Amino acid sequence: MVLKSCCVYSVGVVSVLMLILGISLVLTSVFPHLVQSMVKKQVVLKNDTDAFEAWKDPPAHIYMQFYFFNLTNPQEVLDGERPAVVEIGPYTYREYRPMEQIDFQDNGTKVTAVNTKTYIFQRNMSRGPESDLIRTVNIPAMTVMERFKVISLLHLNNASNDGEYVFFTGQQNYRDFSRVDTWKGESSLNWWTSDECNMINGTIGTGFHPVITKNDMLYIFSSDLCRSLYTVYEEDVTVKGITGYRFVPPSSVFANLTVNPDNAGFCVPAGNCLGSGLLNVSVCKEGAPIIMSSPHFYQADEKFAQDVFGMTPNKEEHQTAIDINPLTGVVLQTAKRLQINVYVEQIPTFSQTGNVRTVVFPVAYLNESATIDDTAAKKLKAIGVQQNVVENIPFMLIGLAIIVGGIFMFLVCQQKVPESSAAERQPLLSS
Repeated sequence: MVLKSCCVYSVGVVSVLMLILGISLVLTSVFPHLVQSMVKKQVVLKNDTDAFEAWKDPPAHIYMQFYFFNLTNPQEVLDGERPAVVEIGPYTYREYRPMEQIDFQDNGTKVTAVNTKTYIFQRNMSRGPESDLIRTVNIPAMTVMERFKVISLLHLNNASNDGEYVFFTGQQNYRDFSRVDTWKGESSLNWWTSDECNMINGTIGTGFHPVITKNDMLYIFSSDLCRSLYTVYEEDVTVKGITGYRFVPPSSVFANLTVNPDNAGFCVPAGNCLGSGLLNVSVCKEGAPIIMSSPHFYQADEKFAQDVFGMTPNKEEHQTAIDINPLTGVVLQTAKRLQINVYVEQIPTFSQTGNVRTVVFPVAYLNESATIDDTAAKKLKAIGVQQNVVENIPFMLIGLAIIVGGIFMFLVCQQKVPESSAAERQPLLSS
């Protein structure tokens, strides 16, 4: 009986110990930290890693779509009336953007590369052929009037790149994964009027460091915008069955200096600010009067949309957004949406401008989008399953402790029943 009691109470002790251990593991997050530590070591730009292969030649299908604004009242505009435009598009191109001229440096802590882009027109995904005619502002003429060269507006030059980058590989610090160190040999820009605005921060937007939290602020350097910008968490999303966080640029990124004083350096010349939602990039576009915004002046001051008939800004179609798997930093889905505008005003010495009113005229907007391919999605799902299994080990331990505790209680009850029965039978046996 003594041996039996010892065995029963040993089961109880084991149950309690397992419960304490399980709760301790939950509170200290040992297993989530273990998973994160493993991922941090694996997500590095070096040969023969999945992260490097995806960075070198993105497997996702990338599409560049253009929507043009066709001017329907050109004579009235010259007479000083409000421009009226109709959106025409999309005109879709398949985009290929492999990293080339790759060279590892500084013992594998940095890597140089150029991001060569090639575009192939997709007629079946487009409104019409590339030969469609669009009536808009004569941008080269406007540029000549400003005493500058003719420009390449849409940058659709096949087999071209935007200059050499030096990236951190993430070998020394996981948060530096694919972060830009220098661009065109420089660690900062020289177009803007403050050191903060001239900083080159973040990645180029094709990937991010692993272990991302909802409190993170993710930086992106965009050569198209000639600046760095930041994104913040907006909501949880699911892409092809994979959990992700959606990050978007808040309105403060392009806000006027009266709303966000940190943006004062983007006013060029110094003190010349256009208003919230716009960025004057003439300083980095060979002097052409180009102004960037979100499509249809989304998140810009209302007056810009009101100045042009046909503008209908809405979040779903015109917001830039990046959906990221928080564990690996892999981009699940992205949509970069930018609008190209021209600053139009009457120039007395040029009769071609007539009596045109001063307006930020929308020329076209682009939607550069991509979604993770099925093969990569399958790998991420497998990683997610492994993560769930490992992170749930403490809860499994707690569940097992409860089961063992139930067995202990059953054995204790069974032990007491025979004792009580024997006590009831004793008087009968004595008589």
